[in-house]
Amino acid sequence: MSMALQFDAVARHPIGGLAVALASETVVCRPSGALWVESRRVLVVADLHLEKGSFFAARGQMLPPYDTAETLRRLAGEVAALAPDLLVFLGDSFHDRDGEDRLAAADVGSLCAIARGRALVWVTGNHDPIGPRHLPGEALGSLALGALRFVHEPVEGTDPGEIAGHLHPCARVRALGGSVRRRCFVTDGDRLILPAFGALAGGLNIRDAAFRPLLRPRPLAVVLGSDRVHAVGWASLRGD
Repeated sequence: MSMALQFDAVARHPIGGLAVALASETVVCRPSGALWVESRRVLVVADLHLEKGSFFAARGQMLPPYDTAETLRRLAGEVAALAPDLLVFLGDSFHDRDGEDRLAAADVGSLCAIARGRALVWVTGNHDPIGPRHLPGEALGSLALGALRFVHEPVEGTDPGEIAGHLHPCARVRALGGSVRRRCFVTDGDRLILPAFGALAGGLNIRDAAFRPLLRPRPLAVVLGSDRVHAVGWASLRGD
């Protein structure tokens, strides 16, 4: 896919974000880092890493204990704005297998409120291979909806319609006097990889070698700004 075709395949969406052609579907990359599949009323988020702060605190690294509440606050905002019929978590929703057991009662209440009136699918990840045991929703290894297939970890090679997480993509974008580094979506028109949604999740530069077997050359970055997303071509991206 040429760079001209890549930019022709994106457009501003009335509810915010960029609409991107993927396989035979259209998906919307939101400024929050969530993905909206409007035709199916499906909201998708990846790599929340809930209870990451408490995981490290138990090991002597005192991270602020507010990551779960902040992540769920942002997620609740997306749910309120879009009213999805289905909410899909793309794996690593919890930072470790015991993360669900460390949830504060208020955070359990937030998740139950988010689930009210819709179905939840928890795609399992490498950090949470079983999925939640006591929360609303169903744990699955993957989910197929029409031309789209939702997984945690992208598989090497071309896989049209695959939507994945796992790699926490970020972009370093050339700017006047230097560069800025932001979370991003990345797509080659066949596969799309979401940024991590979690408040404490880090990111891997999409120029890293880990992305090369997954995407065709010169993929498109959809970079998160404060209140909008920006389509950025490969030539404007920098390594770390």
